Amino acid sequence: MSSYDFDLFVLGAGSGGVRAARIAAAHGAKVAICEESRVGGTCVIRGCVPKKLLVYASHFSEDFEDAAGFGWSVPAPSFSWPDLIAAKDREIDRLNRVYLRLLNDSGVRLFSRRGSFVDPHRISVGDEEYSAERILIATGGHPWVPDIPGIEHAITSDEAFYLKSLPERIVVVGGGYIACEFAGIFNGLGARVTQVYRGDAVLRGFDHDVRELLGDEMRKKGIEFRFMRTIECISPSPGGFLVSLDNGDVLEADQVMYATGRVPNVRHLGLKHSGVEMHPGGWVLVDEFSKTNVEHIYAVGDVTNRVNLTPVAIYEGHAFADTVFGGMERPVSHEFVPSAVFSQPPVGTVGYTEHEARHHFGEIDVYQSEFTPMKHTLSGRKEKTLMKLIVAKTTSKVVGIHILGMDAAEIVQGFAVAVKSGLTKNQFDATIGIHPTAAEELVTMRHPVNRKKTS
Repeated sequence: MSSYDFDLFVLGAGSGGVRAARIAAAHGAKVAICEESRVGGTCVIRGCVPKKLLVYASHFSEDFEDAAGFGWSVPAPSFSWPDLIAAKDREIDRLNRVYLRLLNDSGVRLFSRRGSFVDPHRISVGDEEYSAERILIATGGHPWVPDIPGIEHAITSDEAFYLKSLPERIVVVGGGYIACEFAGIFNGLGARVTQVYRGDAVLRGFDHDVRELLGDEMRKKGIEFRFMRTIECISPSPGGFLVSLDNGDVLEADQVMYATGRVPNVRHLGLKHSGVEMHPGGWVLVDEFSKTNVEHIYAVGDVTNRVNLTPVAIYEGHAFADTVFGGMERPVSHEFVPSAVFSQPPVGTVGYTEHEARHHFGEIDVYQSEFTPMKHTLSGRKEKTLMKLIVAKTTSKVVGIHILGMDAAEIVQGFAVAVKSGLTKNQFDATIGIHPTAAEELVTMRHPVNRKKTS
């Protein structure tokens, strides 16, 4: 008989924590999990899932316009923000119930409160304390905003999903995934969007051609950029808010949304009582098995600041449970993790950017195609698609794929298997394409466009 109350106690019931708890329980472990918010975590409750539902909604404005090129006569459409948010809330409620059922059916005990360390083997939940042989930290992250005058008037993505009305004018601050996605959402739904970013192009860290073309496409859709600018203060005004920039310009807005990064949820966890080593930046340090410096304490997901994506957290959680409770040895590799940005148009990517590949592999070949997608030959919309392959010359392996355009995420998800498996350009060339599709470009590009260019 174990001297502990539980074999595993999981702090945080987001995607990674829930997966780890379920798999550990399936391996026979006695598992508890705690969560002070709703089960499902950021992705399900206030992140990826509701975000993509809003992306779908915002794209209909263009779809109605495009229909005319295909012979349709569409009456002037109208849009209801409250109806959209109500529909979104119903779906999120359904998914929350699914996650609750999954935990219950797995035999995992749920505590609907915050947990914190009392010592390396004990967790305090409310007025109770429980001991566990092993503990998993899976508390995710939360939005970060700068400490400037008037920041209390700003919202983040957490609040954007629950606005009572659609703002007519909104300033979106930031240039990453979340900023670009919400800029597209609000713009597509009819708001006037100004995006303020301290950098010179959106999506820092992505391939330079994707960054440049996405910025161009977002401008064409009506989004105004203020690059190389920061906000000094936000002041209430009779018509909304005045947003003062560092160059003296003042923007008028009904809402100001910050999407300036996320930080790990480590406050109030009592980590000082656990002995767990932290990075100076605030995240939990782990090895390839998600183990901390304390032998029986592990961490997965955004709280470790490795690759902060929901599928990565799920994979890490599953691998942890299989390793610790399933008798398997499953280290996690974070190389060739595919990702997507549901901007408008969307981005899909896997592997190295051109700049990274030149640094990592030396000699490379770049295959690139930019074209008008077939749909827009009739719609008349001036939107471009970009397809780009990065090939390491010494091995002929495809080490990077970057797509900007319709269905980019769906295309990259399939091709990510090929890149992860180390397929060569010759094997891509030997694959017959499906016609007419955009994805066939990835197996029909024959001539490299080599140039020395950095991001």
